[in-house]
Amino acid sequence: MKNILVTFLVIGFSAVVEGAEGQAYPEKPIHLVVGFAPGGGADINARLLAPKLSEYLGQQVVVENRPGAGTNIANDYVAKAAADGYTLLLNTAAVAINMSLYKKLGFDTVRDFAPVSIFSSGPNILAVHPSIRANDIKELVNVAKSRPGALSFSSAGSGTTQHLAGELFKLRTGIDMVHVPYKGSSPSLTALISGEVGLTFISVPPIIQHIKAGRVRAIASTGSQRSKLMPDLPTMKEAGVEGVEVSVWYGVLGPVNITRNIVNNLAQAIKKAAYSDDIKQRLMEQGTEPVGNTPDEFGKILRVEVKQWAEVVKASGAQPN
Repeated sequence: MKNILVTFLVIGFSAVVEGAEGQAYPEKPIHLVVGFAPGGGADINARLLAPKLSEYLGQQVVVENRPGAGTNIANDYVAKAAADGYTLLLNTAAVAINMSLYKKLGFDTVRDFAPVSIFSSGPNILAVHPSIRANDIKELVNVAKSRPGALSFSSAGSGTTQHLAGELFKLRTGIDMVHVPYKGSSPSLTALISGEVGLTFISVPPIIQHIKAGRVRAIASTGSQRSKLMPDLPTMKEAGVEGVEVSVWYGVLGPVNITRNIVNNLAQAIKKAAYSDDIKQRLMEQGTEPVGNTPDEFGKILRVEVKQWAEVVKASGAQPN
């Protein structure tokens, strides 16, 4: 099949793709590996994306869950897979955080992966228990500084984006708070509602009804822009705190030596999937928005986050669960 170009024309999507040694791509099913157990945000995003990619590329895309070791089992597996475009990774900022959180890894996030595209992204919400007398960031910082070490914040576990968002907030504002890790977002949120902790960082969907019911109070969003689900809530930057921009993103990567034309084709398909009407609606329901950026744009984000999280991990002394 040397020097053969194959054109796929599927539901308005056109792609001319040549893989390794001139072979057409894709000629067989693609495996989308997820480093989390079924049911969480990454798994949901993978299962939204996979059928659309199957539709556009003309081959089945199979979601394969390989949870464990903070997603490092999946990361290592994909980093060492054949660079032919048939084994891909869907991960979160964990793939950037783990570079500094874990002392020994069998891969390097920047060196061993080819960034393809971020499928979707959303912010964390900084929320406080009603007993905390703060309605905005300035008041919260003043409360924390008046009682060093008295405030506590919950997270879904040590080393998660929720935990490190809190540590980054501490770093940028100079406040002292105590981190209380829980085994997942649900118990972390329950701890906030019950008053076991004073505040938390959490994605929009689990908390929005509790905000509306007055059980907790939203202070700010960690996104670069306001959440469409909470348009009245200011971002951290708007509220006066620079450098606490933390996105909960879901991106696709592959082994580093995948040919550029395969990477570009996949990125185009991911963007088309993200902005399809039905997927946009589903993403909004889970508090994220479509992204579909280019491989170069995604690569820049990865490099920035690897550096940012290394700073936070070092300053906080964060350890994996």
